[in-house]
Amino acid sequence: MKMKSIKIYGLALMSGLLIITGCTKNFVDINTNPVTYGPTNFDPNYTFTTAQLTYTGSTDFAYDTWRANLIYSATMMQGLSTVVSYWAGDKYLLTPWYTSAYWERAYAEQVKPIVDVVEMTKEKEEYHNLHQVARIWKALIFARLTDLYGDVPYFEAGQGYYKGNLSAKYDKQEAIYVDLLKEVEEATAALSPSADMVSGDVIYNGDVNKWKRFGSSLLLRLAMRLTKVDENTAKTYVTKVVGNTMASNEDNAFLRHDKSGDRVTKNRNSQVLLGDGGQEHYYVKWSDTFINILKSTDDPRINVAVTDLWLSESVKGEDRHNPAFVTNPAVQKGMPNGKDLNTNPLYSISSHPSYTSFPEYSSPHPGMIKSDGVTFILTYTESELLLAEAAQRWGIGSSAEDHYSNGVKAGITFLAQYDGALAISETDANAYATAHPLTNGLEQINMQYWIHQNTALNFYETWANWRRSGFPILMPVNYPGNATGGTIPRRFPYPTAEEAGSNSAYYKEASAAVPGGDELKGKVWWDK
Repeated sequence: MKMKSIKIYGLALMSGLLIITGCTKNFVDINTNPVTYGPTNFDPNYTFTTAQLTYTGSTDFAYDTWRANLIYSATMMQGLSTVVSYWAGDKYLLTPWYTSAYWERAYAEQVKPIVDVVEMTKEKEEYHNLHQVARIWKALIFARLTDLYGDVPYFEAGQGYYKGNLSAKYDKQEAIYVDLLKEVEEATAALSPSADMVSGDVIYNGDVNKWKRFGSSLLLRLAMRLTKVDENTAKTYVTKVVGNTMASNEDNAFLRHDKSGDRVTKNRNSQVLLGDGGQEHYYVKWSDTFINILKSTDDPRINVAVTDLWLSESVKGEDRHNPAFVTNPAVQKGMPNGKDLNTNPLYSISSHPSYTSFPEYSSPHPGMIKSDGVTFILTYTESELLLAEAAQRWGIGSSAEDHYSNGVKAGITFLAQYDGALAISETDANAYATAHPLTNGLEQINMQYWIHQNTALNFYETWANWRRSGFPILMPVNYPGNATGGTIPRRFPYPTAEEAGSNSAYYKEASAAVPGGDELKGKVWWDK
Protein backbone atom coordinates (compact mmCIF):
# COMPACT_ATOMS: atom_id res chain seq x y z
CA MET A 1 0.00 0.00 0.00
CA LYS A 2 1.41 3.34 -1.00
CA MET A 3 1.15 5.87 1.82
CA LYS A 4 1.50 9.62 1.61
CA SER A 5 4.14 11.31 3.70
CA ILE A 6 2.93 14.29 5.67
CA LYS A 7 4.53 17.46 4.32
CA ILE A 8 3.14 20.61 5.84
CA TYR A 9 5.02 23.85 5.46
CA GLY A 10 2.84 26.06 7.62
CA LEU A 11 -0.15 26.23 9.91
CA ALA A 12 -2.45 29.22 9.48
CA LEU A 13 -5.38 30.11 11.71
CA MET A 14 -8.58 31.37 10.14
CA SER A 15 -10.49 33.63 12.50
CA GLY A 16 -13.42 31.81 14.06
CA LEU A 17 -13.06 28.87 11.73
CA LEU A 18 -10.26 26.40 11.32
CA ILE A 19 -6.67 25.33 11.54
CA ILE A 20 -5.44 24.89 7.99
CA THR A 21 -2.91 22.47 6.59
CA GLY A 22 -2.64 20.65 3.31
CA CYS A 23 -1.31 17.37 2.03
CA THR A 24 -2.03 15.75 -1.31
CA LYS A 25 -0.13 14.93 -4.47
CA ASN A 26 -1.17 18.37 -5.82
CA PHE A 27 0.66 20.06 -3.00
CA VAL A 28 1.70 23.28 -4.74
CA ASP A 29 -1.77 24.00 -6.14
CA ILE A 30 -3.71 23.50 -2.95
CA ASN A 31 -1.23 25.21 -0.65
CA THR A 32 -0.74 28.44 -2.58
CA ASN A 33 -1.33 31.28 -0.13
CA PRO A 34 -3.70 29.31 2.16
CA VAL A 35 -4.41 32.41 4.28
CA THR A 36 -6.57 33.76 1.45
CA TYR A 37 -9.13 30.98 1.85
CA GLY A 38 -12.50 31.99 3.29
CA PRO A 39 -16.03 30.62 3.69
CA THR A 40 -16.75 30.86 -0.06
CA ASN A 41 -13.63 29.15 -1.40
CA PHE A 42 -12.45 26.97 1.46
CA ASP A 43 -11.94 23.23 0.90
CA PRO A 44 -12.47 21.26 4.15
CA ASN A 45 -10.10 18.55 2.90
CA TYR A 46 -7.29 20.76 4.24
CA THR A 47 -8.71 20.70 7.73
CA PHE A 48 -9.23 16.94 7.59
CA THR A 49 -5.48 16.60 7.05
CA THR A 50 -4.93 18.64 10.21
CA ALA A 51 -7.27 16.44 12.24
CA GLN A 52 -5.42 13.34 11.05
CA LEU A 53 -2.03 14.78 11.92
CA THR A 54 -2.99 16.11 15.34
CA TYR A 55 -4.50 12.77 16.35
CA THR A 56 -0.92 11.45 16.25
CA GLY A 57 0.16 14.12 18.74
CA SER A 58 0.11 17.79 19.55
CA THR A 59 1.94 20.25 17.32
CA ASP A 60 3.55 21.62 20.50
CA PHE A 61 6.54 19.26 20.76
CA ALA A 62 4.56 16.07 21.35
CA TYR A 63 2.97 17.68 24.43
CA ASP A 64 0.20 15.10 24.85
CA THR A 65 2.14 12.14 23.43
CA TRP A 66 5.01 12.70 25.84
CA ARG A 67 2.76 12.86 28.89
CA ALA A 68 -0.23 10.63 28.13
CA ASN A 69 1.11 7.95 25.77
CA LEU A 70 4.66 7.63 27.10
CA ILE A 71 5.08 9.02 30.62
CA TYR A 72 1.86 7.42 31.85
CA SER A 73 0.34 4.75 29.60
CA ALA A 74 3.58 3.10 28.44
CA THR A 75 5.08 2.71 31.89
CA MET A 76 1.89 1.84 33.78
CA MET A 77 1.42 -0.99 31.26
CA GLN A 78 5.05 -2.07 31.66
CA GLY A 79 5.86 -1.68 28.00
CA LEU A 80 8.50 0.92 28.84
CA SER A 81 10.41 1.62 32.04
CA THR A 82 12.40 4.61 33.21
CA VAL A 83 14.30 6.20 36.07
CA VAL A 84 13.68 9.74 34.78
CA SER A 85 12.29 11.47 37.86
CA TYR A 86 9.42 13.31 36.17
CA TRP A 87 8.01 10.21 34.44
CA ALA A 88 5.26 9.92 37.06
CA GLY A 89 3.41 7.01 35.46
CA ASP A 90 6.23 4.54 36.14
CA LYS A 91 5.64 5.01 39.88
CA TYR A 92 1.85 5.74 39.87
CA LEU A 93 2.49 9.28 41.06
CA LEU A 94 -0.03 12.00 40.23
CA THR A 95 1.24 14.96 38.23
CA PRO A 96 -1.96 16.86 37.37
CA TRP A 97 -0.44 18.97 34.58
CA TYR A 98 0.61 15.74 32.87
CA THR A 99 -2.67 13.84 33.24
CA SER A 100 -4.53 16.88 31.91
CA ALA A 101 -2.26 17.25 28.87
CA TYR A 102 -4.28 15.07 26.53
CA TRP A 103 -7.53 16.87 27.33
CA GLU A 104 -5.90 20.28 26.89
CA ARG A 105 -4.53 19.55 23.44
CA ALA A 106 -7.21 17.20 22.09
CA TYR A 107 -10.12 19.63 22.37
CA ALA A 108 -8.17 22.45 20.76
CA GLU A 109 -6.18 20.56 18.11
CA GLN A 110 -8.29 17.49 17.31
CA VAL A 111 -11.91 18.11 18.23
CA LYS A 112 -12.21 21.63 16.81
CA PRO A 113 -10.88 20.78 13.32
CA ILE A 114 -12.85 17.55 12.96
CA VAL A 115 -16.10 19.13 14.15
CA ASP A 116 -15.50 21.89 11.60
CA VAL A 117 -15.12 19.33 8.81
CA VAL A 118 -18.26 17.45 9.85
CA GLU A 119 -20.30 20.65 10.11
CA MET A 120 -19.03 22.21 6.86
CA THR A 121 -19.71 19.08 4.79
CA LYS A 122 -23.25 18.34 5.95
CA GLU A 123 -25.69 17.86 3.10
CA LYS A 124 -23.10 18.81 0.48
CA GLU A 125 -22.92 16.12 -2.15
CA GLU A 126 -19.56 17.36 -3.41
CA TYR A 127 -18.17 16.33 0.00
CA HIS A 128 -20.23 13.18 0.56
CA ASN A 129 -17.33 10.83 1.31
CA LEU A 130 -15.35 13.47 3.17
CA HIS A 131 -18.31 13.93 5.49
CA GLN A 132 -18.48 10.20 6.19
CA VAL A 133 -14.75 9.70 6.86
CA ALA A 134 -14.83 12.81 9.07
CA ARG A 135 -17.63 11.25 11.12
CA ILE A 136 -15.52 8.10 11.51
CA TRP A 137 -12.43 10.12 12.46
CA LYS A 138 -14.43 12.17 14.93
CA ALA A 139 -15.52 8.94 16.63
CA LEU A 140 -11.90 7.80 16.76
CA ILE A 141 -10.89 11.07 18.45
CA PHE A 142 -13.66 11.01 21.03
CA ALA A 143 -13.24 7.31 21.79
CA ARG A 144 -9.72 7.93 23.09
CA LEU A 145 -10.80 11.00 25.05
CA THR A 146 -13.63 9.22 26.82
CA ASP A 147 -11.50 6.10 27.41
CA LEU A 148 -8.91 8.24 29.20
CA TYR A 149 -11.28 10.38 31.30
CA GLY A 150 -14.77 8.85 31.32
CA ASP A 151 -17.65 11.34 31.04
CA VAL A 152 -16.47 14.21 28.79
CA PRO A 153 -17.98 17.01 26.71
CA TYR A 154 -19.11 15.30 23.51
CA PHE A 155 -22.41 16.35 21.94
CA GLU A 156 -21.74 20.08 22.46
CA ALA A 157 -17.95 19.96 22.09
CA GLY A 158 -16.51 22.09 19.30
CA GLN A 159 -19.90 23.65 18.62
CA GLY A 160 -19.22 27.13 20.01
CA TYR A 161 -18.85 28.76 16.59
CA TYR A 162 -21.99 27.11 15.24
CA LYS A 163 -24.32 27.33 18.24
CA GLY A 164 -22.88 30.20 20.27
CA ASN A 165 -22.47 27.98 23.32
CA LEU A 166 -19.08 28.57 24.93
CA SER A 167 -19.47 25.94 27.64
CA ALA A 168 -20.12 22.29 26.90
CA LYS A 169 -21.80 19.86 29.28
CA TYR A 170 -20.15 16.59 30.19
CA ASP A 171 -21.97 13.64 28.63
CA LYS A 172 -22.20 10.22 30.21
CA GLN A 173 -19.75 7.75 28.71
CA GLU A 174 -22.57 5.28 28.14
CA ALA A 175 -24.42 7.82 25.99
CA ILE A 176 -21.19 8.71 24.18
CA TYR A 177 -20.58 5.08 23.27
CA VAL A 178 -24.13 4.65 21.99
CA ASP A 179 -23.58 7.57 19.63
CA LEU A 180 -20.05 6.51 18.61
CA LEU A 181 -21.36 3.12 17.54
CA LYS A 182 -24.23 4.72 15.61
CA GLU A 183 -21.99 7.27 13.89
CA VAL A 184 -19.35 4.79 12.78
CA GLU A 185 -21.91 2.26 11.54
CA GLU A 186 -23.89 4.85 9.56
CA ALA A 187 -20.84 6.61 8.13
CA THR A 188 -19.15 3.38 7.07
CA ALA A 189 -22.29 2.15 5.31
CA ALA A 190 -22.71 5.51 3.54
CA LEU A 191 -19.25 5.58 1.93
CA SER A 192 -19.55 5.36 -1.85
CA PRO A 193 -16.90 4.58 -4.51
CA SER A 194 -18.84 6.76 -6.95
CA ALA A 195 -18.77 9.87 -4.75
CA ASP A 196 -16.00 12.41 -4.11
CA MET A 197 -12.31 11.62 -3.67
CA VAL A 198 -11.11 12.61 -0.21
CA SER A 199 -8.04 14.54 -1.33
CA GLY A 200 -6.91 15.54 2.15
CA ASP A 201 -6.61 11.96 3.41
CA VAL A 202 -3.02 11.13 4.41
CA ILE A 203 -3.89 7.67 5.74
CA TYR A 204 -5.49 5.90 2.77
CA ASN A 205 -5.20 8.44 -0.06
CA GLY A 206 -8.98 8.52 -0.30
CA ASP A 207 -9.38 4.76 -0.87
CA VAL A 208 -13.05 4.21 0.03
CA ASN A 209 -12.73 0.42 0.35
CA LYS A 210 -9.95 0.79 2.90
CA TRP A 211 -12.02 3.35 4.79
CA LYS A 212 -14.89 0.88 4.91
CA ARG A 213 -12.62 -1.73 6.45
CA PHE A 214 -11.23 0.87 8.84
CA GLY A 215 -14.75 1.83 9.90
CA SER A 216 -15.74 -1.78 10.51
CA SER A 217 -12.55 -2.44 12.48
CA LEU A 218 -13.11 0.67 14.61
CA LEU A 219 -16.70 -0.46 15.21
CA LEU A 220 -15.28 -3.80 16.39
CA ARG A 221 -12.91 -2.06 18.83
CA LEU A 222 -15.72 0.11 20.20
CA ALA A 223 -18.06 -2.85 20.58
CA MET A 224 -15.51 -5.00 22.39
CA ARG A 225 -14.91 -2.17 24.86
CA LEU A 226 -18.36 -3.00 26.26
CA THR A 227 -17.78 -6.64 27.22
CA LYS A 228 -17.96 -5.86 30.96
CA VAL A 229 -21.00 -3.59 30.90
CA ASP A 230 -23.21 -4.36 27.89
CA GLU A 231 -22.42 -7.74 26.45
CA ASN A 232 -25.53 -7.88 24.27
CA THR A 233 -24.67 -4.62 22.48
CA ALA A 234 -21.09 -5.81 22.05
CA LYS A 235 -22.27 -9.06 20.46
CA THR A 236 -24.74 -7.26 18.20
CA TYR A 237 -22.16 -4.93 16.70
CA VAL A 238 -19.45 -7.56 16.40
CA THR A 239 -21.87 -9.75 14.45
CA LYS A 240 -22.49 -6.83 12.06
CA VAL A 241 -18.82 -6.37 11.15
CA VAL A 242 -17.80 -10.00 10.66
CA GLY A 243 -16.27 -10.31 7.19
CA ASN A 244 -15.88 -6.55 6.74
CA THR A 245 -12.88 -5.72 8.92
CA MET A 246 -9.27 -5.29 7.80
CA ALA A 247 -8.10 -8.14 5.60
CA SER A 248 -4.29 -7.89 5.91
CA ASN A 249 -1.46 -5.61 7.00
CA GLU A 250 -2.05 -3.74 3.72
CA ASP A 251 -5.12 -2.26 5.44
CA ASN A 252 -3.21 -1.01 8.48
CA ALA A 253 -3.97 2.62 9.26
CA PHE A 254 -0.82 4.62 9.91
CA LEU A 255 0.47 8.10 9.22
CA ARG A 256 3.96 8.50 7.81
CA HIS A 257 5.61 11.63 9.17
CA ASP A 258 8.03 14.09 7.64
CA LYS A 259 10.97 15.64 9.49
CA SER A 260 11.24 18.76 7.35
CA GLY A 261 8.43 20.36 9.34
CA ASP A 262 10.48 20.41 12.55
CA ARG A 263 8.25 19.88 15.58
CA VAL A 264 5.00 20.18 13.64
CA THR A 265 5.23 17.13 11.38
CA LYS A 266 7.86 14.88 12.95
CA ASN A 267 6.83 11.59 14.52
CA ARG A 268 5.74 12.45 18.05
CA ASN A 269 7.03 9.32 19.80
CA SER A 270 10.40 9.82 18.16
CA GLN A 271 10.72 13.40 19.36
CA VAL A 272 10.59 12.14 22.93
CA LEU A 273 12.50 8.87 22.60
CA LEU A 274 15.32 10.47 20.62
CA GLY A 275 15.88 12.77 23.59
CA ASP A 276 14.97 15.96 21.76
CA GLY A 277 13.56 17.42 24.97
CA GLY A 278 15.40 15.68 27.80
CA GLN A 279 17.13 12.50 28.96
CA GLU A 280 14.63 10.04 27.55
CA HIS A 281 16.98 8.52 24.98
CA TYR A 282 19.37 7.28 27.68
CA TYR A 283 17.03 6.48 30.58
CA VAL A 284 13.81 5.20 28.93
CA LYS A 285 14.03 1.48 28.11
CA TRP A 286 11.85 -1.49 27.31
CA SER A 287 10.43 -2.91 30.54
CA ASP A 288 11.73 -6.21 31.83
CA THR A 289 8.11 -7.46 31.85
CA PHE A 290 7.92 -6.95 28.09
CA ILE A 291 11.38 -8.26 27.21
CA ASN A 292 11.08 -11.31 29.47
CA ILE A 293 7.79 -12.30 27.85
CA LEU A 294 9.30 -12.07 24.37
CA LYS A 295 12.39 -14.03 25.35
CA SER A 296 10.46 -16.72 27.21
CA THR A 297 8.74 -17.85 24.00
CA ASP A 298 11.54 -17.10 21.52
CA ASP A 299 9.28 -14.45 20.01
CA PRO A 300 10.93 -13.03 16.87
CA ARG A 301 9.60 -9.61 17.86
CA ILE A 302 12.58 -9.35 20.20
CA ASN A 303 13.88 -7.70 17.01
CA VAL A 304 12.38 -4.44 18.33
CA ALA A 305 14.97 -4.34 21.13
CA VAL A 306 18.61 -3.31 20.88
CA THR A 307 21.36 -2.67 23.42
CA ASP A 308 24.25 -0.19 23.32
CA LEU A 309 22.16 2.24 21.25
CA TRP A 310 22.96 5.26 23.40
CA LEU A 311 26.44 5.20 24.92
CA SER A 312 26.27 8.71 26.36
CA GLU A 313 23.63 10.79 28.10
CA SER A 314 24.90 13.90 26.34
CA VAL A 315 24.90 12.53 22.77
CA LYS A 316 21.35 12.20 21.46
CA GLY A 317 19.06 12.98 18.56
CA GLU A 318 18.46 11.82 15.01
CA ASP A 319 21.34 9.78 13.54
CA ARG A 320 23.56 10.34 16.58
CA HIS A 321 23.05 6.95 18.19
CA ASN A 322 25.74 4.30 18.23
CA PRO A 323 25.69 2.69 14.74
CA ALA A 324 27.14 -0.50 16.22
CA PHE A 325 24.10 -1.21 18.42
CA VAL A 326 23.58 -4.85 19.40
CA THR A 327 20.60 -6.87 18.10
CA ASN A 328 21.55 -10.27 19.56
CA PRO A 329 18.36 -11.57 21.28
CA ALA A 330 20.39 -13.37 23.94
CA VAL A 331 21.76 -10.14 25.45
CA GLN A 332 18.53 -8.14 25.46
CA LYS A 333 17.27 -7.23 28.90
CA GLY A 334 14.50 -4.93 30.03
CA MET A 335 14.70 -2.48 32.90
CA PRO A 336 12.44 -3.04 35.92
CA ASN A 337 9.66 -0.56 36.59
CA GLY A 338 9.45 1.41 39.82
CA LYS A 339 13.16 2.19 40.15
CA ASP A 340 15.02 5.49 40.49
CA LEU A 341 18.49 7.01 40.65
CA ASN A 342 18.54 7.43 44.43
CA THR A 343 20.36 5.27 46.97
CA ASN A 344 17.54 3.44 48.79
CA PRO A 345 18.29 -0.19 47.92
CA LEU A 346 14.57 -1.00 47.69
CA TYR A 347 14.09 1.40 44.78
CA SER A 348 17.53 2.21 43.42
CA ILE A 349 18.16 0.85 39.94
CA SER A 350 21.84 0.38 40.78
CA SER A 351 20.83 -2.06 43.54
CA HIS A 352 18.78 -4.25 41.22
CA PRO A 353 20.41 -7.58 40.19
CA SER A 354 19.94 -6.76 36.51
CA TYR A 355 21.90 -3.53 36.62
CA THR A 356 25.27 -3.24 34.90
CA SER A 357 25.02 -0.03 32.86
CA PHE A 358 22.21 1.86 31.16
CA PRO A 359 23.38 1.15 27.59
CA GLU A 360 23.01 -2.57 28.32
CA TYR A 361 19.29 -2.24 29.00
CA SER A 362 17.25 -2.68 25.81
CA SER A 363 16.07 0.40 23.91
CA PRO A 364 13.48 0.56 21.12
CA HIS A 365 15.05 -0.20 17.74
CA PRO A 366 16.06 3.01 15.90
CA GLY A 367 13.82 1.99 13.00
CA MET A 368 10.81 2.46 15.29
CA ILE A 369 11.67 5.99 16.38
CA LYS A 370 12.70 7.74 13.18
CA SER A 371 11.58 11.36 12.88
CA ASP A 372 10.03 10.53 9.52
CA GLY A 373 8.67 7.20 10.72
CA VAL A 374 5.07 6.11 11.18
CA THR A 375 2.41 6.36 13.86
CA PHE A 376 0.10 3.33 13.91
CA ILE A 377 -3.56 4.10 14.47
CA LEU A 378 -5.48 0.85 13.93
CA THR A 379 -4.24 -2.46 12.56
CA TYR A 380 -5.25 -5.79 11.06
CA THR A 381 -3.61 -7.58 13.99
CA GLU A 382 -5.79 -5.67 16.42
CA SER A 383 -8.99 -6.53 14.57
CA GLU A 384 -8.06 -10.22 14.20
CA LEU A 385 -7.30 -10.58 17.91
CA LEU A 386 -10.57 -8.88 18.84
CA LEU A 387 -12.40 -11.22 16.47
CA ALA A 388 -10.58 -14.13 18.11
CA GLU A 389 -11.89 -12.98 21.47
CA ALA A 390 -15.43 -12.60 20.12
CA ALA A 391 -15.26 -16.12 18.71
CA GLN A 392 -13.86 -17.43 21.99
CA ARG A 393 -16.54 -15.68 24.08
CA TRP A 394 -19.63 -16.09 21.91
CA GLY A 395 -18.83 -18.32 18.94
CA ILE A 396 -19.26 -15.41 16.53
CA GLY A 397 -17.59 -15.59 13.11
CA SER A 398 -14.75 -17.92 12.18
CA SER A 399 -12.85 -19.99 14.71
CA ALA A 400 -10.97 -18.26 17.49
CA GLU A 401 -7.90 -20.30 16.56
CA ASP A 402 -7.86 -19.01 12.98
CA HIS A 403 -8.30 -15.35 13.94
CA TYR A 404 -5.69 -15.75 16.66
CA SER A 405 -3.15 -17.28 14.27
CA ASN A 406 -3.80 -14.54 11.71
CA GLY A 407 -3.35 -11.86 14.36
CA VAL A 408 -0.13 -13.29 15.73
CA LYS A 409 1.47 -13.67 12.29
CA ALA A 410 0.45 -10.21 11.16
CA GLY A 411 1.65 -8.77 14.49
CA ILE A 412 5.10 -10.09 13.63
CA THR A 413 5.33 -9.12 9.98
CA PHE A 414 3.77 -5.64 10.33
CA LEU A 415 7.02 -4.40 11.86
CA ALA A 416 8.43 -4.02 8.36
CA GLN A 417 6.08 -1.03 7.94
CA TYR A 418 8.31 0.82 10.40
CA ASP A 419 11.55 0.09 8.59
CA GLY A 420 13.09 -2.67 6.50
CA ALA A 421 15.55 -3.40 9.30
CA LEU A 422 12.64 -4.65 11.40
CA ALA A 423 11.26 -7.01 8.75
CA ILE A 424 10.57 -10.57 9.90
CA SER A 425 9.85 -13.20 7.26
CA GLU A 426 6.49 -14.88 6.74
CA THR A 427 8.28 -18.18 7.32
CA ASP A 428 9.44 -17.15 10.78
CA ALA A 429 6.03 -15.70 11.60
CA ASN A 430 4.28 -18.90 10.53
CA ALA A 431 6.72 -21.01 12.53
CA TYR A 432 6.09 -18.98 15.67
CA ALA A 433 2.30 -19.10 15.26
CA THR A 434 2.41 -22.87 14.67
CA ALA A 435 4.58 -23.41 17.75
CA HIS A 436 2.27 -21.29 19.92
CA PRO A 437 -1.36 -22.14 19.04
CA LEU A 438 -4.31 -20.85 21.02
CA THR A 439 -4.65 -22.97 24.15
CA ASN A 440 -5.41 -20.49 26.91
CA GLY A 441 -8.34 -18.52 25.55
CA LEU A 442 -8.90 -14.93 26.61
CA GLU A 443 -5.65 -14.59 28.53
CA GLN A 444 -3.52 -15.67 25.58
CA ILE A 445 -5.45 -13.52 23.09
CA ASN A 446 -5.12 -10.41 25.22
CA MET A 447 -1.47 -11.10 25.97
CA GLN A 448 -0.86 -10.96 22.23
CA TYR A 449 -2.90 -7.76 22.02
CA TRP A 450 -0.67 -6.23 24.71
CA ILE A 451 2.49 -7.31 22.89
CA HIS A 452 1.19 -5.94 19.61
CA GLN A 453 0.14 -2.54 20.91
CA ASN A 454 3.48 -2.21 22.72
CA THR A 455 5.34 -2.86 19.49
CA ALA A 456 3.02 -0.39 17.72
CA LEU A 457 3.92 2.16 20.44
CA ASN A 458 0.17 2.68 20.89
CA PHE A 459 0.20 2.57 24.67
CA TYR A 460 -3.15 4.36 24.91
CA GLU A 461 -4.71 1.23 23.47
CA THR A 462 -2.52 -1.08 25.58
CA TRP A 463 -3.90 0.59 28.71
CA ALA A 464 -7.51 0.67 27.54
CA ASN A 465 -7.59 -3.01 26.58
CA TRP A 466 -5.83 -4.05 29.80
CA ARG A 467 -8.48 -2.22 31.84
CA ARG A 468 -11.20 -3.94 29.83
CA SER A 469 -9.78 -7.46 29.76
CA GLY A 470 -7.58 -7.72 32.86
CA PHE A 471 -4.80 -9.30 30.79
CA PRO A 472 -1.92 -9.67 30.94
CA ILE A 473 -1.72 -10.03 34.70
CA LEU A 474 0.84 -7.40 35.68
CA MET A 475 2.68 -7.12 38.99
CA PRO A 476 2.17 -3.54 40.24
CA VAL A 477 4.96 -1.45 41.71
CA ASN A 478 4.59 0.16 45.13
CA TYR A 479 6.80 3.22 45.06
CA PRO A 480 6.80 5.59 48.07
CA GLY A 481 4.21 8.34 47.82
CA ASN A 482 2.25 6.74 44.97
CA ALA A 483 -1.33 7.94 44.45
CA THR A 484 -3.10 4.59 44.18
CA GLY A 485 -2.02 2.51 47.16
CA GLY A 486 0.19 0.44 44.90
CA THR A 487 -2.47 -0.48 42.33
CA ILE A 488 -2.19 0.22 38.60
CA PRO A 489 -4.09 3.43 37.68
CA ARG A 490 -7.42 3.12 35.89
CA ARG A 491 -8.15 6.61 34.47
CA PHE A 492 -6.88 10.19 34.27
CA PRO A 493 -8.43 12.74 36.65
CA TYR A 494 -10.17 15.72 35.09
CA PRO A 495 -8.02 18.82 34.53
CA THR A 496 -8.24 21.08 37.58
CA ALA A 497 -8.47 24.07 35.22
CA GLU A 498 -12.00 22.91 34.36
CA GLU A 499 -13.11 23.87 37.87
CA ALA A 500 -12.27 27.54 37.32
CA GLY A 501 -13.55 27.92 33.76
CA SER A 502 -16.93 28.26 32.13
CA ASN A 503 -17.50 24.52 32.57
CA SER A 504 -17.09 24.60 36.37
CA ALA A 505 -20.64 23.47 37.18
CA TYR A 506 -20.44 20.58 34.70
CA TYR A 507 -16.97 19.67 35.99
CA LYS A 508 -18.15 19.46 39.61
CA GLU A 509 -21.07 17.24 38.68
CA ALA A 510 -18.94 14.92 36.55
CA SER A 511 -16.04 14.64 39.00
CA ALA A 512 -18.41 13.82 41.86
CA ALA A 513 -19.92 10.98 39.83
CA VAL A 514 -16.70 9.10 38.98
CA PRO A 515 -16.79 5.57 40.45
CA GLY A 516 -13.92 5.43 42.94
CA GLY A 517 -13.40 9.20 42.84
CA ASP A 518 -11.87 11.66 40.41
CA GLU A 519 -8.36 10.29 40.75
CA LEU A 520 -5.98 7.79 39.22
CA LYS A 521 -7.73 4.82 40.84
CA GLY A 522 -11.23 5.91 39.79
CA LYS A 523 -12.88 4.08 36.90
CA VAL A 524 -14.60 4.89 33.64
CA TRP A 525 -18.07 3.49 32.98
CA TRP A 526 -17.04 0.45 30.93
CA ASP A 527 -14.30 -0.57 33.41
CA LYS A 528 -16.30 -2.47 36.03
